[in-house]
Amino acid sequence: MNLDFDGKVVAVTGAAMGFGRAIARSFAARGAEVYATDIDAKGLAGTADGTTIRTAIADLTDRAAVAAWIASVEAGAGRAIDILVNNAGGMMGQHHRPVEDVPDADWDAIMALNVDASFATIRAAAPGMKRAGNGRIINISSGAAFRPSRTRIQAYCTAKHAVLGLTRQMAMELGPFGITVNSVAPGLVLTDADKLQGWQAQTEERRTAALSGIALGRLGEAQDIADATMFFASDLAKFVSGQLLPVNGGSF
Repeated sequence: MNLDFDGKVVAVTGAAMGFGRAIARSFAARGAEVYATDIDAKGLAGTADGTTIRTAIADLTDRAAVAAWIASVEAGAGRAIDILVNNAGGMMGQHHRPVEDVPDADWDAIMALNVDASFATIRAAAPGMKRAGNGRIINISSGAAFRPSRTRIQAYCTAKHAVLGLTRQMAMELGPFGITVNSVAPGLVLTDADKLQGWQAQTEERRTAALSGIALGRLGEAQDIADATMFFASDLAKFVSGQLLPVNGGSF
């Protein structure tokens, strides 16, 4: 199926690599006017290369910077954002430690990027969407949104559960204004150095066991997540809101 987003204004966070890059480029390839942000200037340039994607460097843990970016997108487009994709997140280079050894700063850093940034973008974009009487918000979460995380990082699992809670609450609040809010929960996809390092550090036996727990018998790809995101953003999902879609190859 060829989804058409011709003329739609799309804002994507965390677009310098992985899911964010695939999402931004997929919308752009289908006619959307895409605005992408990240703190990684080099990666963001790679995302935009050969496309019409407009980029901006922003620290999404700075709520004022988030509001300024959303305002710049609306100013550049001359109207409200049609589709907001909150993809920024991750483990921030952290690894499992016993809870008593986790410093406040590490907990706060993961919560700020994975939860607070999504709240800030929604807060900034919602007024324009309300005035327009429509909008699509898609929050990228994780399988850790509905079960313990493979990473065993307390803050990461908590943050992804919180993203799901934010999704459902915003769906109820914004629904009367014609705005849908949904979440895509990726399964095992090696999109960054942290995940790749963790996968490679496992024994062959453990990797085989992990794959055996995936019905389709393979790791996911960034495009799999982009495809699910476009579904939620499309008219095919116009009566779908407050939902979590696991994209994990049938993980069990």
